[in-house]
Amino acid sequence: MTSQQQEQCQVEQLMALFNHVFSSRYQTRLVRGDDEPIYLPADDAHAHHRIVFAHGYFASALHEISHWCIAGAQRRLLEDYGYWYMPDGRDDSAQEAFETAEIAPQAIEKVLTQACGRHFNVSVDNLEGSAEVDRDAFAARVEARRQRYLVEGLPVRAEAFRQALLALFSEGQSPEQAGRCAGDWLDQHRH
Repeated sequence: MTSQQQEQCQVEQLMALFNHVFSSRYQTRLVRGDDEPIYLPADDAHAHHRIVFAHGYFASALHEISHWCIAGAQRRLLEDYGYWYMPDGRDDSAQEAFETAEIAPQAIEKVLTQACGRHFNVSVDNLEGSAEVDRDAFAARVEARRQRYLVEGLPVRAEAFRQALLALFSEGQSPEQAGRCAGDWLDQHRH
Protein backbone atom coordinates (compact mmCIF):
# COMPACT_ATOMS: atom_id res chain seq x y z
CA MET A 1 0.00 0.00 0.00
CA THR A 2 1.41 3.41 -0.96
CA SER A 3 1.65 6.20 1.58
CA GLN A 4 -1.15 8.04 -0.24
CA GLN A 5 -3.38 4.94 -0.06
CA GLN A 6 -2.51 4.50 3.61
CA GLU A 7 -3.36 8.16 4.28
CA GLN A 8 -6.73 7.79 2.54
CA CYS A 9 -7.44 4.62 4.51
CA GLN A 10 -6.74 6.48 7.75
CA VAL A 11 -8.99 9.36 6.65
CA GLU A 12 -11.79 6.82 6.05
CA GLN A 13 -11.16 5.31 9.50
CA LEU A 14 -11.20 8.77 11.07
CA MET A 15 -14.54 9.59 9.43
CA ALA A 16 -16.04 6.25 10.45
CA LEU A 17 -14.80 6.72 14.02
CA PHE A 18 -16.15 10.25 14.39
CA ASN A 19 -19.49 9.31 12.88
CA HIS A 20 -19.76 6.23 15.10
CA VAL A 21 -19.20 8.29 18.26
CA PHE A 22 -21.12 11.48 17.43
CA SER A 23 -23.62 10.91 14.61
CA SER A 24 -26.50 9.67 16.73
CA ARG A 25 -25.53 11.49 19.95
CA TYR A 26 -25.07 14.95 18.41
CA GLN A 27 -26.62 14.52 14.96
CA THR A 28 -23.24 15.48 13.51
CA ARG A 29 -21.21 13.82 10.77
CA LEU A 30 -17.67 14.32 9.54
CA VAL A 31 -17.69 14.85 5.76
CA ARG A 32 -14.83 15.01 3.26
CA GLY A 33 -14.94 18.27 1.30
CA ASP A 34 -13.49 19.32 -2.03
CA ASP A 35 -12.76 22.91 -1.11
CA GLU A 36 -12.43 25.02 2.04
CA PRO A 37 -13.59 23.62 5.39
CA ILE A 38 -16.94 24.67 6.78
CA TYR A 39 -19.40 23.68 9.49
CA LEU A 40 -22.98 23.37 8.25
CA PRO A 41 -25.91 22.91 10.62
CA ALA A 42 -28.71 20.52 9.77
CA ASP A 43 -31.37 21.90 7.44
CA ASP A 44 -34.37 20.72 5.44
CA ALA A 45 -32.12 18.78 3.06
CA HIS A 46 -29.73 17.36 5.69
CA ALA A 47 -30.78 15.59 8.89
CA HIS A 48 -27.27 15.89 10.39
CA HIS A 49 -24.97 18.80 11.10
CA ARG A 50 -21.84 18.47 8.94
CA ILE A 51 -18.20 19.15 9.70
CA VAL A 52 -16.78 19.48 6.20
CA PHE A 53 -13.00 19.22 6.15
CA ALA A 54 -10.75 20.47 3.34
CA HIS A 55 -9.67 18.29 0.43
CA GLY A 56 -9.80 15.03 2.37
CA TYR A 57 -6.80 16.00 4.51
CA PHE A 58 -6.43 14.17 7.82
CA ALA A 59 -5.00 17.26 9.56
CA SER A 60 -7.88 19.41 8.29
CA ALA A 61 -10.37 16.92 9.71
CA LEU A 62 -8.73 17.04 13.15
CA HIS A 63 -8.61 20.83 13.06
CA GLU A 64 -12.30 21.14 12.20
CA ILE A 65 -13.23 18.51 14.81
CA SER A 66 -11.32 20.55 17.39
CA HIS A 67 -13.41 23.63 16.64
CA TRP A 68 -16.57 21.52 16.96
CA CYS A 69 -15.41 20.09 20.29
CA ILE A 70 -15.42 23.53 21.91
CA ALA A 71 -18.44 25.05 20.17
CA GLY A 72 -21.44 25.37 22.47
CA ALA A 73 -24.91 24.07 21.64
CA GLN A 74 -26.15 27.41 20.27
CA ARG A 75 -23.04 27.93 18.14
CA ARG A 76 -23.49 24.45 16.65
CA LEU A 77 -26.80 25.67 15.18
CA LEU A 78 -25.02 28.35 13.10
CA GLU A 79 -23.01 28.04 9.90
CA ASP A 80 -19.32 28.05 10.85
CA TYR A 81 -20.53 28.49 14.45
CA GLY A 82 -21.54 32.06 13.64
CA TYR A 83 -17.96 33.25 13.24
CA TRP A 84 -16.69 35.21 10.30
CA TYR A 85 -13.39 33.97 8.95
CA MET A 86 -10.87 36.59 7.89
CA PRO A 87 -8.90 35.12 5.00
CA ASP A 88 -5.18 35.17 4.35
CA GLY A 89 -3.77 38.70 4.12
CA ARG A 90 -4.42 39.92 7.68
CA ASP A 91 -2.74 42.97 9.24
CA ASP A 92 -1.15 42.87 12.72
CA SER A 93 -4.34 43.38 14.75
CA ALA A 94 -6.36 40.93 12.65
CA GLN A 95 -3.58 38.36 12.93
CA GLU A 96 -3.46 38.77 16.72
CA ALA A 97 -7.24 38.28 16.91
CA PHE A 98 -6.96 35.19 14.70
CA GLU A 99 -4.20 33.67 16.81
CA THR A 100 -6.03 34.38 20.07
CA ALA A 101 -9.15 32.65 18.72
CA GLU A 102 -7.09 29.71 17.47
CA ILE A 103 -5.15 28.87 20.65
CA ALA A 104 -7.78 26.60 22.24
CA PRO A 105 -8.82 24.71 19.08
CA GLN A 106 -5.20 24.19 18.03
CA ALA A 107 -4.31 22.98 21.54
CA ILE A 108 -7.11 20.40 21.28
CA GLU A 109 -6.00 19.57 17.74
CA LYS A 110 -2.49 18.93 19.06
CA VAL A 111 -3.85 16.53 21.70
CA LEU A 112 -5.92 14.69 19.08
CA THR A 113 -3.03 14.61 16.60
CA GLN A 114 -0.73 13.11 19.21
CA ALA A 115 -3.39 10.51 20.06
CA CYS A 116 -3.12 9.42 16.42
CA GLY A 117 0.66 9.12 16.70
CA ARG A 118 1.16 11.99 14.27
CA HIS A 119 3.23 15.16 14.35
CA PHE A 120 1.36 18.44 14.92
CA ASN A 121 2.18 21.75 13.23
CA VAL A 122 0.53 25.00 14.31
CA SER A 123 -1.23 26.99 11.62
CA VAL A 124 -0.79 30.76 11.58
CA ASP A 125 -2.64 30.80 8.26
CA ASN A 126 -1.46 34.20 7.00
CA LEU A 127 0.96 33.64 4.16
CA GLU A 128 0.16 36.82 2.25
CA GLY A 129 -0.58 39.25 5.08
CA SER A 130 1.34 42.31 6.19
CA ALA A 131 1.47 41.09 9.79
CA GLU A 132 4.66 39.88 11.34
CA VAL A 133 3.99 36.25 12.25
CA ASP A 134 5.98 34.67 15.06
CA ARG A 135 5.24 30.99 14.56
CA ASP A 136 7.38 29.95 17.54
CA ALA A 137 5.61 32.33 19.94
CA PHE A 138 2.21 31.12 18.72
CA ALA A 139 3.32 27.49 19.03
CA ALA A 140 4.37 28.21 22.64
CA ARG A 141 0.92 29.68 23.39
CA VAL A 142 -0.77 26.62 21.88
CA GLU A 143 1.49 24.29 23.89
CA ALA A 144 0.77 26.20 27.12
CA ARG A 145 -2.97 25.78 26.48
CA ARG A 146 -2.47 22.09 25.71
CA GLN A 147 -0.66 21.68 29.02
CA ARG A 148 -3.53 23.43 30.80
CA TYR A 149 -6.02 21.07 29.15
CA LEU A 150 -3.95 18.10 30.34
CA VAL A 151 -4.12 19.40 33.93
CA GLU A 152 -7.71 20.67 33.95
CA GLY A 153 -9.18 18.16 31.51
CA LEU A 154 -10.37 18.43 27.94
CA PRO A 155 -13.91 19.38 26.97
CA VAL A 156 -16.07 16.23 27.15
CA ARG A 157 -16.42 15.67 23.40
CA ALA A 158 -12.68 16.22 22.88
CA GLU A 159 -11.82 13.73 25.62
CA ALA A 160 -14.19 11.12 24.22
CA PHE A 161 -12.65 11.51 20.78
CA ARG A 162 -9.11 11.43 22.18
CA GLN A 163 -9.93 8.09 23.79
CA ALA A 164 -11.40 6.83 20.53
CA LEU A 165 -8.33 7.90 18.56
CA LEU A 166 -5.98 6.19 21.01
CA ALA A 167 -8.00 2.98 20.77
CA LEU A 168 -7.99 3.10 16.97
CA PHE A 169 -4.43 4.24 16.22
CA SER A 170 -2.46 2.99 19.25
CA GLU A 171 -4.38 -0.10 20.34
CA GLY A 172 -5.43 -1.27 16.88
CA GLN A 173 -9.16 -1.47 17.59
CA SER A 174 -11.58 -1.13 14.70
CA PRO A 175 -13.40 2.20 14.31
CA GLU A 176 -16.56 0.46 15.55
CA GLN A 177 -14.88 -0.98 18.67
CA ALA A 178 -13.07 2.27 19.47
CA GLY A 179 -16.22 4.28 18.81
CA ARG A 180 -18.37 2.07 21.00
CA CYS A 181 -16.02 2.40 24.00
CA ALA A 182 -15.65 6.17 23.55
CA GLY A 183 -19.41 6.51 23.09
CA ASP A 184 -20.06 4.60 26.30
CA TRP A 185 -17.65 6.90 28.13
CA LEU A 186 -19.31 9.94 26.59
CA ASP A 187 -22.78 8.77 27.58
CA GLN A 188 -21.60 8.61 31.22
CA HIS A 189 -19.91 12.06 31.19
CA ARG A 190 -21.94 14.43 29.03
CA HIS A 191 -24.57 16.67 30.49
